[in-house]
Amino acid sequence: MNRLFLIILTFLLFGIDCNAQKGNNPKIEKVFLDEKDTTKNCYTLLYPPKLPYKGYLFLIPGFGETAEAVLEQTNLPNQLALGGILTIIPTFQDGVLSFGVDHLSQQTFDKILHDVTAKHQLIEQKFYVGGFSIGGSCAIKYAENAAIKPTAVFAIDPPLDFERFYNSAKRDIRLSKDSEANPENVYMIDRLEKETGGNPTTHLAQYYKISPYSFSDTAQTEIKKLSNIPLRIYTEPDINWWLKEREADFTNMNAAECSAMINELNRLGNQDAVLLTTQNKGYRKPDNRRHPHSWSIVDNDELIQWLLKQK
Repeated sequence: MNRLFLIILTFLLFGIDCNAQKGNNPKIEKVFLDEKDTTKNCYTLLYPPKLPYKGYLFLIPGFGETAEAVLEQTNLPNQLALGGILTIIPTFQDGVLSFGVDHLSQQTFDKILHDVTAKHQLIEQKFYVGGFSIGGSCAIKYAENAAIKPTAVFAIDPPLDFERFYNSAKRDIRLSKDSEANPENVYMIDRLEKETGGNPTTHLAQYYKISPYSFSDTAQTEIKKLSNIPLRIYTEPDINWWLKEREADFTNMNAAECSAMINELNRLGNQDAVLLTTQNKGYRKPDNRRHPHSWSIVDNDELIQWLLKQK
């Protein structure tokens, strides 16, 4: 467990001064739903330089990431704002440990959305959602259940099938050398059991409910809700890196279920659902460390052009 929280602490230490205005960077503001609690239920706004806005976008961090860490890892929020899109980076009810796809996170998403739209009169504006890793899972899950559907959705290497995720984590623990289980896997198994009430064998329906996509759900219950929404999923399936650096294989990676979800959506008639695969684009800041599961796999300019074209 200590290793997991060291990782989260590393994300927290990536912080930058949100009030710093340098060069062409947009104005940044942090808003708290409860001014007495600065650890959760808040959002960071990046304002376009002029009105009218071309839309607004919720950009959801990965697990353990603050808004400041997102701004450290990618220039996408700045570019979105400078491109005319009001950009919102939310922090949900469980703070940086929010699970994204669970009921509490989705409920907080609604609260923050209502707060933003009411304050900035965005009712008639285009509405986009996107995110990285479990933030991407959150974005897709929100799009599936939202009363007002987003104009377009994107996700960067998201875990989608939490039945697979659970079983992969269990297998990785079983294969661990000298019974030294990866604490991240232990944490995620415990967290999934907490959120669903059990394991996939005993509570499969709950795993279907929280998963944006489930390979074993032959009824395609959740993804049918996306049959008319433009969707992009980005992934960099560098299997040799995962084998060498993490002793992981395709069963541990998100790429397989990302491709499966897009394939099924295409077969359901959604030709605006697209998988974008990259090669050697995944690097993490501040030291440009190689990692295919990274914000950097996205071509920001091309993504923004795609968003603005959607109707």
